[in-house]
Amino acid sequence: MAKIKLSFVCQTCGAATSKWAGRCESCGAWNSIVEEATGTGIGAGPRAALSSGRPLTLSILGSVSDPAARIETGIAELDRVTGGGFVNGSAVLVGGDPGIGKSTLLLQAAARLALSGHKVVYVSGEEAIAQVQMRAQRLGLAAAPVLLASETHVETILATLEHGEVPDLVVIDSIQTLWTERVDSAPGTVTQVRTSAQALTRFAKKTGAAVVLVGHVTKDGQIAGPRVVEHMVDAVLYFEGDTSHMFRVLRGVKNRYGATDEIGVFEMTEAGLAEVANPSALFLDERDTKAAGSAVFAGLEGTRPLLIEIQALVAPSPLGTPRRAVVGWDSARLSMILAVLETRCGVRIGANDIYLNVAGGLKVSEPAADLAVAAALISSLTNTPLPADAVFFGEVSLSGGVRPVAHAALRLREAAKLGFNRACCGKIGATDRNGAIAIDEFSHLPDLIARIAAGGDADGQQV
Repeated sequence: MAKIKLSFVCQTCGAATSKWAGRCESCGAWNSIVEEATGTGIGAGPRAALSSGRPLTLSILGSVSDPAARIETGIAELDRVTGGGFVNGSAVLVGGDPGIGKSTLLLQAAARLALSGHKVVYVSGEEAIAQVQMRAQRLGLAAAPVLLASETHVETILATLEHGEVPDLVVIDSIQTLWTERVDSAPGTVTQVRTSAQALTRFAKKTGAAVVLVGHVTKDGQIAGPRVVEHMVDAVLYFEGDTSHMFRVLRGVKNRYGATDEIGVFEMTEAGLAEVANPSALFLDERDTKAAGSAVFAGLEGTRPLLIEIQALVAPSPLGTPRRAVVGWDSARLSMILAVLETRCGVRIGANDIYLNVAGGLKVSEPAADLAVAAALISSLTNTPLPADAVFFGEVSLSGGVRPVAHAALRLREAAKLGFNRACCGKIGATDRNGAIAIDEFSHLPDLIARIAAGGDADGQQV
């Protein structure tokens, strides 16, 4: 029997130390180090399980192989994010806040695949079988022949999956509830999560079944457990959204079989999650076109163009240190835009309270939103509404210049489809121009600010 050793493992990053400390030296997290008992090292099994290796059959790099087969779920937004469906033999990690809809989405996908003739197994470690059945009845999925189980023991789950016909899809909800006999630690610890994920990933590669693991997230929005779990799987999907909004965004941050940064948009309804085929129209549905401080940003998420409303409010501050409240955007980038407006454009805005919001509960990380944010701030500061038929996109440099962004043609095409007639942006190429929409090109941010403050262009028209 292997000798049991004690080690102290950080539950945030997985770093191991020889003694307890209040702060992890690797990731800086406080009170995250927990004592764990392991045999022959973290994640290792007993020595009796070790065996000698065997020679492998090596392949040539240039040999042609068939593309990986996929299982299409029939949910277009989910298939978009995964790159066309779940790949046979792949492991997918899905993370999100509690109550955001992870289990609902996966149950809907499992039901559709089961109704189409695939063998689907849904293993819940958090709910009893009766609870899963009640949710299926509430969603109208009770007729789907999905095989259910309520178990947390990894060895029992693997023995069940390997018995009889191998399933096409396996859903594990969630990875933090599983435990394995290979390590002597409590469920949910770094060692248990990593070892359980490794065993399930090995099962997927060996049998060709697609395995979907559900993972909880921490306060920072990261999937709980060591980052090495994300390296084990083939795809990592984050389910984002605010529980006070009806929209949910499924974002792919890693995908070995498809594009990353792809998103799928869903709407939470009484019958479950419904696909949103045209999210731009919904995000702009309740926009007040006559209000100052509102700018429409022509963004791009993966390969999907999105029109998003950027809302800004500039108000006099009664405090010595003005407030800065940002929702859905990077607060550091807002500070940069404010510094450029102050220093390069001569706009006295720093002494005011600044509130910035991305409508619809979305999170925008694209630098192309700089120009839309600057336009919304100037519009609110001067109380001048921006034109209702104009979109904005462009990256603002520290010198006050407006830099062009990629995929301008996709942004302009989406804007023209929704009835917008003008685009304010940086320099774009002749091949990216769209004849259905007028283009106002700006090389410097002060030029746009002067046009907004004046309320009209050289022809007397509204900018």
